[in-house]
Amino acid sequence: MKGRRIYYGYWIVVAGLVTQFIAVGMSNYVAGAFMVPMNDEFGWTRAEFSASRSLGQLMVAFTGFVIGAWIDRWGGRPFIFAGALLMSATLYSLSLIQTLPQWLLFNGVILTIGSAMIGNLVINVSLGKWFVERRGWVVSLAAMGISGAGIVMQPLAAFLVDNYGWRESWRILSLITLCCALPMAAVARRRPEDYGLFPDGKTQKELEQGHGAAAHADFARSMTRAQAMRTSEFYILVVAFGLFQISITVMLLQTIPLLTDAGYSRLVAASMVPLASLPAFFSKPFWGLLIDRFKPMLLTAVGAVITGLSVIFIVLTIAIRMDFLVYAGFLIMGVGWGGMLPLQEVIWASFFGRRYLGSVRSMALPFSFGLSAVGPVLVALYYDIAGDYNLALIVMGLCNLASAFLLIRLQNGTIGEADKGIPSATTD
Repeated sequence: MKGRRIYYGYWIVVAGLVTQFIAVGMSNYVAGAFMVPMNDEFGWTRAEFSASRSLGQLMVAFTGFVIGAWIDRWGGRPFIFAGALLMSATLYSLSLIQTLPQWLLFNGVILTIGSAMIGNLVINVSLGKWFVERRGWVVSLAAMGISGAGIVMQPLAAFLVDNYGWRESWRILSLITLCCALPMAAVARRRPEDYGLFPDGKTQKELEQGHGAAAHADFARSMTRAQAMRTSEFYILVVAFGLFQISITVMLLQTIPLLTDAGYSRLVAASMVPLASLPAFFSKPFWGLLIDRFKPMLLTAVGAVITGLSVIFIVLTIAIRMDFLVYAGFLIMGVGWGGMLPLQEVIWASFFGRRYLGSVRSMALPFSFGLSAVGPVLVALYYDIAGDYNLALIVMGLCNLASAFLLIRLQNGTIGEADKGIPSATTD
């Protein structure tokens, strides 16, 4: 008897790992390595440089809003193809810029549009349609590409800038993007039903025996965008996840200048985000297993608390130059980072179902990313005024704790028809 073929959904997991590695790595992780040399050459302030990332957060939200319903209709393939080409061309164009408006346009707008077209919205909407019972686990596996980018991309970018200059470095990153992301478009598929398959790799016989009940229930109770926006839970989740993301976007951009200002070498400073990304990378499969067994809402609150307290701890230990504790703070922060994305995606799918998931998720993006977009520029503005990051980063950590508070209140409060109590993906 021949063994069963590998379920095609797992190839989409692989594609998602690669595309998220490129999307987040090139748009978020590498920028910090370019801040000092580009500011020195052009005379920009840190707030001016950081404005590209705040603008980028808004562009991610705008792009996701535009393409969300189209992902439901066409799948991810055309977006990954176009996004990979756009990102590669834009990264090359960054090597030619001469003015701040050019930097804001190419890095803040065009690069981010390309990143959004190959990033987590496209991939996680697709995975949400291909998997229900193991949704948390597979989303976590694909999200390892984000943490992998944190391990690889910032030190790689710092090495390239230090050895080849910032202009040549953008050109090298452009080539890497084209070679890695473009082939993944051929792998992408919209949903299993289009190819005679069923969610989670179930066979027709297994469905007839009742094994596909979770996927059937998930599809049957799916909400449209309009229905989702009439629930209070939609807006609470938007605010909670927006507050969670603030400290992540800030730390990705400001870690290198934060540590070099405190007297650490550029090599040590460039190693801190990779240090945080290691536990984020290795903890993701464990977060995924927990998601499929316990309440994702409470797990997300735990991740937010870990992240927020770690940011505050890092600020305090840098101030007193307790190096070992600084490194420990980044390691612990990475554990909180590891669960954020997969938990968020599973919660959205658990509340609102998979049928219209792209439309619902895209509607949330302008709100949640709008909240997180203000973080990098406000922190940089505070630095330009006060001369340090301390109070601004502590406030960012408190935003994480506020996120945890909202999620716990939502879990313990009266939950609407969408998913009372948010059971795990195996029982929804």
